[in-house]
Amino acid sequence: MTLLYGYYGDDFTGSTDVLEQLAEGGVPAVLFLRRPDEALRARFPDVRAIGIAGDSRSRSPEWMDANLPDAFAALGEAAVVHYKTCSTFDSSPATGSIGRAMEIGARVFGGVVPILVGAPHLGRYVVFGNLFAAAGGEVFRIDRHPTMSRHPVTPMHEADLRRHLALQTDMPVALVPIDRIQAGEAAAVFDAVGEGAVLFDGVDMPSLAVAGELLLSRGTRFAVGSSGVTRALVMAWQANGAVEAPGELARAGEVDRLLVVSGSCSPVTARQIARGMTEGYAGVRADVPALLNGETAEEARLVGAAETALAAGGRCVIHSADGPLGDAAPAAGDRLGVALGRVAHEIIRRQRLSRVLFAGGDTSSHGVAELGIDALTWAAPLEPGAPLVRAHAGEAVVDGLELVLKGGQMGGDGFFETVRRGR
Repeated sequence: MTLLYGYYGDDFTGSTDVLEQLAEGGVPAVLFLRRPDEALRARFPDVRAIGIAGDSRSRSPEWMDANLPDAFAALGEAAVVHYKTCSTFDSSPATGSIGRAMEIGARVFGGVVPILVGAPHLGRYVVFGNLFAAAGGEVFRIDRHPTMSRHPVTPMHEADLRRHLALQTDMPVALVPIDRIQAGEAAAVFDAVGEGAVLFDGVDMPSLAVAGELLLSRGTRFAVGSSGVTRALVMAWQANGAVEAPGELARAGEVDRLLVVSGSCSPVTARQIARGMTEGYAGVRADVPALLNGETAEEARLVGAAETALAAGGRCVIHSADGPLGDAAPAAGDRLGVALGRVAHEIIRRQRLSRVLFAGGDTSSHGVAELGIDALTWAAPLEPGAPLVRAHAGEAVVDGLELVLKGGQMGGDGFFETVRRGR
């Protein structure tokens, strides 16, 4: 069966967000946690979309040069290949450079590179090239966002995405603005772009639908952006009959035990931790310097504390922070994620857990990589952008494990119990 779509996710949380968009759109899909070989691909013969979960948002441009061409080549049989970024578009010239990923994709696939960042289903909007994101019931320009403006690794100091990208690439970036979209002139603007990239405004589903139709009708091979790209393509596939909308989606059941592993320093996650502790979650604060120093005694302490908490009340949250760390904090999300992943794997193995929640982009990407998972498939909806997914692995204790990979900004205050109850 022809693959409609392939994507490389620049972190694991965003990669599962795409699985959700595809499931809701009636597109069977699988997300691989490594470049799939023939045997791994053969385990999922009926999918129409494949993804590779990566961690490029925490990597250097040199790392991208060495790794992204092969990753894109592995997806090349798909009609459209998507470099999936976070919907907050946080990146920098030195870390997670979206501009460098655009350059590599343009070399591999050719053509003008469309960019869609707006994701109204997640509270992300692009208007006249400027990005806005919701937080706490309000919508902020991204450079004034309470979290993303002071992200510990890639703070967003510029809302105009073309200016933001200009620090990362020499590619020219044109704009399809919302007034031209609403006037029915998007195709003319898009067709006039001769080279480089073109950013689409996106404020609602109709504006995404226009972009999706253009991507398909113009034979686009490579696109960059949030899960707004996926949603736009799903609407276009449904409109041209390539896929049919699914019936009622499966629902998750309740579990009696839940482990939460958080490396997030988002105030959203901080509120979730505080709320969880009022709802019976035992809080275990990690000694971050000890973990970063590779002290096995600290990992053992966390495992033991979690086992005690799970035995007593069935609910535990291991966390490294209670909100923003401040400008002086070291950027070490990758190493922290690896250490927390080792801790989580040991707890899963000992306790035979059936469901685990990871919070934080780097924690999810680097932590889940420690679990020995081959692939993930969508299992059930929970909250937009943070679905329940199912692990496929060679290790019996991990195979079938249910996971939620939550970006720092995702979920309501009571999200931990939403995950445990499955609704």
